[in-house]
Amino acid sequence: MATNSSHLAEGRDGTLSSLTASIGALNLAEQNSGIRPAKTVFGSAGVLLDTIRNSAANDQEYLKLGLSCANVCRALDRGLNGRRPEDLSGCLLGAIETLTTTVATIQKAIVKQGKQDSSSPPFHAKHDKEKIAAWERDLDRILLIFNTELAIDTHVMVAGTYKNVLAIQEGAHSAQASTPPGELPPPAPKAFFGRGELIEEVVGHAKKLESIALIGAGGIGKTSIALTVLDDDRIKARFGDNRRFIRCEQFLASRVHFLARLSKVIGAGVENPEDLVPLRPFLSSKETLIILDNAESILDPQGPNHKEIYAVVDELCQFRTVCLCITSRMTSVPRYCKRPRIPTLSTEAAREIFYGIYGNDERSEIIDNLLQRLDFHALSVTLLATTASENGWDHDRLTEEWDEQRAQVLRTDHNESLAATIELSLTSPTFRKLGPNARDLLGVVAFFPQGVGEKNLNWFFPTIPGRANIFDKFCALSLTHRNSGFITMLAPLRDYFRPQDPKASPFLCATKDHYFTRLSVNPDPDHSRSGETEWIVQEDVNVEHLLDVFTSIDAGAVNVWDACGNFLHHLHWNKPRQTTLGTKIQGLPDGHPSKAQCLFRLAQLSGAMGNDAEYKRLLLHALTLERERGNDFGVAEMLQCLSYANWSLGMYEEGIQQAKEALEIFKQLGDVREQSNCLQSLATLFALDSRLDAAEDTVSRKIELLPEKGQEFHLCQSHNLLGNIYRRKGEKEKAVHHFKTALTIASSFNWKNVLFGIHYNMAEMFRDEGEFDDANAHIEQAKSHAAHDAYKMRSGMEMQAWIWYLQHRLDDARSEALGALEIYEKLGAAKEVGGCQSLLQMIEQAGLSRVD
Repeated sequence: MATNSSHLAEGRDGTLSSLTASIGALNLAEQNSGIRPAKTVFGSAGVLLDTIRNSAANDQEYLKLGLSCANVCRALDRGLNGRRPEDLSGCLLGAIETLTTTVATIQKAIVKQGKQDSSSPPFHAKHDKEKIAAWERDLDRILLIFNTELAIDTHVMVAGTYKNVLAIQEGAHSAQASTPPGELPPPAPKAFFGRGELIEEVVGHAKKLESIALIGAGGIGKTSIALTVLDDDRIKARFGDNRRFIRCEQFLASRVHFLARLSKVIGAGVENPEDLVPLRPFLSSKETLIILDNAESILDPQGPNHKEIYAVVDELCQFRTVCLCITSRMTSVPRYCKRPRIPTLSTEAAREIFYGIYGNDERSEIIDNLLQRLDFHALSVTLLATTASENGWDHDRLTEEWDEQRAQVLRTDHNESLAATIELSLTSPTFRKLGPNARDLLGVVAFFPQGVGEKNLNWFFPTIPGRANIFDKFCALSLTHRNSGFITMLAPLRDYFRPQDPKASPFLCATKDHYFTRLSVNPDPDHSRSGETEWIVQEDVNVEHLLDVFTSIDAGAVNVWDACGNFLHHLHWNKPRQTTLGTKIQGLPDGHPSKAQCLFRLAQLSGAMGNDAEYKRLLLHALTLERERGNDFGVAEMLQCLSYANWSLGMYEEGIQQAKEALEIFKQLGDVREQSNCLQSLATLFALDSRLDAAEDTVSRKIELLPEKGQEFHLCQSHNLLGNIYRRKGEKEKAVHHFKTALTIASSFNWKNVLFGIHYNMAEMFRDEGEFDDANAHIEQAKSHAAHDAYKMRSGMEMQAWIWYLQHRLDDARSEALGALEIYEKLGAAKEVGGCQSLLQMIEQAGLSRVD
């Protein structure tokens, strides 16, 4: 088939002329083709192009679609040139059938659109452009799959010819010719690492004649595992030569073709059996291990002959003399199959595979990092090593290429690629039936490092009918998997499906908006009393990545930076930790409208992690910005927080002055709630400065300022502080009363951070009183409320170590102090590290004294 559509002529007339030429070429190809499925494709494509030419003559987009279809058919005609129908593998036939279906679907849609609007050509709206783009992607995928299968088929034919020549040279051609194709299994892979336990499990099932299903994503190593089991000495001893291997993608997915292939492979000699009845005597006469490789091609639930084939495979599983081992990307396998889990490779196994191909024994952390970013996915590791070896790249060059063009790196010169493997899954009937949104939804899953939370599906995708079923099918197709409440995917698949332009993905943008709305809920316990903001503890990695991407591609968008500040606020209250967003915030121009607020939230986060110097530095920068803008509320807010930073740094007098200045501004603004915050800061500073009467008087002023209801959080703070004041005054009963009052309020709202602080204060009080049982009880309670907060957890552990040290429980004290030290070091809290090391020295000295 010849066509001049390799490049488009300029303008409508030129494109129309190219389309007409393509129609003529298609008609000629249909007449000359000796392969019936191909004739059908060429005929259908000719009808499609004719429809486009006649009904969409004024629309360049549709004309380009027609030429895209012509290019696919041209490649098909060229690839089939000189081939006979009997030469075609099942995969090639499947690709041709898929092309036929796709072309017919496009043609029907265009005709239907034209009937709906007969006054104008079908193309008339933006959504039609999106349809056309989707159709073009479908045609591109089919072309990719066809070329891949054609290359594989050609390679197999050449390899087969070469083997026959060798057999003749060795005088074994007659024996080779008498052996039914596929009766003996292919050889096991030479290099196979890290699957020892899994091989043992599968061999154990096989020895008991239990059917097995190896289910997992494309390229994870299912076929290699099956072949290794086939080659195992124990399997050879059990089954001898009765070990059979059937590639299910090499024949049409029908019961007749499957039974014919099965009969031929096992050597039954039954021509075209209609069911298993004539094969039963043969199957029952000896123990046989049969591998059905790539069984998803015949067991797809949406396939036209699924039920018939499934029934045959299910019956095969019932034979007491047959062990059936299925490798499949889909979970639709007979119910009696054992399903051992197929994990990704271990780090060491991935290293062995990589360096075995790459040919360099020098181990590098750079390669370890790349392997980890591939999730130790077997095919991806192999392709990465092959590409690096073929191009002679050193480790740095390989990393550079990976960062710039990941999909291309995972493609070799032997027509192998991760893309082709993934696209095979996307052409399955089950996936295609999921509808036009399926691929875009996979893009959302791929974008987020954690995937998509299962509980969020209705929230993220309210307009998608059957959304839960769609995500179930993603998992059934091994495109995704479930992990800790999220639907996620392996890293190589994420790299493939991730949207190239996040702003152009409507589903991703909708997800972004949902997250931003959720972040706008104030996590301060005084505003949020039902724990609705604690979701951030589970989803912080996703949100951080979302913000990192959108602050990079849309740095001028104020709503993105506002969401960034809100995210830091959520971390501050629910999961204090370092964040990659800090550097970006500090790099914003001082004139950016969101910088002051983002700096403020970043400062609070630093303070929550115990970095008081950074807390103060960031607040001072934010204060300068707010003064320059004349924002009185912002100025007072920064001053009030600076007073907290200074009491943490022991600079009480400076903190007192800042709290008083903030209090006066809030009085002028008439903000009662913020006045109470300032009074809390003042009282705390007075107490720390040992001005206990002034502290008690200030807290009393705060309580008088608060209404009876609606300010429970501030009341709780006040009673907790009064407890500490009376503890320091030596009035234990009053202290206990106020601590318990604070506990009652905090418990009713489940304020975890507040509950931690109250229990910690009570533990400290009872420790100082020598009442260690009560002290231990309260510090355990404190630690239970700090499970999600590393900074507070280490504080609880350090206090626990002190209590046990005073009780002379030195081993327990050492263990707890070491745990606290480890957290301090991870947080980079140098001051606290020194204090913890001093405590450990005291514990060691006490231990030595006891020995003496």
